[in-house]
Amino acid sequence: MPNKKLRLGIIGANVGYGWTPRAHAPAIAELPEIELVAVCTAHEDTAKEAANAFGAELAFHNHLDMLDQAELDAVAVVVRVPKHYQLSCDVIRAGKHIYTEWPLGANLAEARDISNLADDSGVSTMVGLQSRASPVFMAARDMIQNGFVGTPLSANLNQFNPGVLSRPTGRTWQKDVELGATTLSIMFGHSIDALCMCLGEFERVGAKVSTRVPQWKDIDTGKYVDVTSPDTIFIHGALENGIVVSAQVSNIPYHGSGYRFDIYGTDGTLSIQSKESPSTGFARLYGGRADDEELKEIDIKSSYVTVPSGVPDGPAFNIAQLWDRFSNRIFSGEEMEPDFGLAVKRHELLDAIQNASETGNDQFL
Repeated sequence: MPNKKLRLGIIGANVGYGWTPRAHAPAIAELPEIELVAVCTAHEDTAKEAANAFGAELAFHNHLDMLDQAELDAVAVVVRVPKHYQLSCDVIRAGKHIYTEWPLGANLAEARDISNLADDSGVSTMVGLQSRASPVFMAARDMIQNGFVGTPLSANLNQFNPGVLSRPTGRTWQKDVELGATTLSIMFGHSIDALCMCLGEFERVGAKVSTRVPQWKDIDTGKYVDVTSPDTIFIHGALENGIVVSAQVSNIPYHGSGYRFDIYGTDGTLSIQSKESPSTGFARLYGGRADDEELKEIDIKSSYVTVPSGVPDGPAFNIAQLWDRFSNRIFSGEEMEPDFGLAVKRHELLDAIQNASETGNDQFL
């Protein structure tokens, strides 16, 4: 790693809410190779507040001014999904390396446009599919590739998280499926990407995508709002390597059972389990071979951790791992996932799942 630091700007850096205070800011603060130079929010007062809170030299309330005036190597787009398209395109046109949160766009067409523009511009890209930098998923992937389960035969993924009945006013916009921030795109998207990372890409998929709770209560106003965003996704399919997969991901009212991803092979079984979403929280890896009476927890090698010990657990940890990977990508020139090309592939899978649900027919990828 060169002595030069990566000079970073963040668009969407409000102190009081969002992914920057929960994940990006505490992650970047512990990474010696990255300097947070500039922050941008929609208002001058909140921008100055963010700069003071996160230790940035410069504060902007117009992202075009930040791109024009600040000397930046890379920019993170950490805003609501409907704004990803315009902001990401502006960053790329300014010639900056770019990190955009997942999903890359509100739909497949937007994701393809952003990715194509980045390819044409020659900038390095990374999308916020942070499970790809998670030690537990990297360890599981390597154990599968090294033969722990033998030949993988089938896999099952289940995730049930609570919280579907109500939202504060600031999050009721997610009710609209067209805006792109749904259980399908976010919770399911992160989880199915981790499955594909470990096992491979889908060849065909059948699905049922549904909205089981058609109204949310706005807890600030007490009013109910109509919902078109799906909260329940069930799929079945086969990967390119023949592995048979089933998965259900649901936002449910109460007492969710959490996350479990099981991989079954000719010689053994692996299981990743979490009480929360493993992309943003803690997960454990269990495994058993033919002669084992039960699954046993597997210690994750320290070599999978690439960030300093000061990085806090929780949402910041995998984000820090991702930023460490991205800075290496920029300084070394090596291709590293998850880039925008991978994001498009994941959007294509989500589109196929939606089409399978609407038509009742399996879709081929």
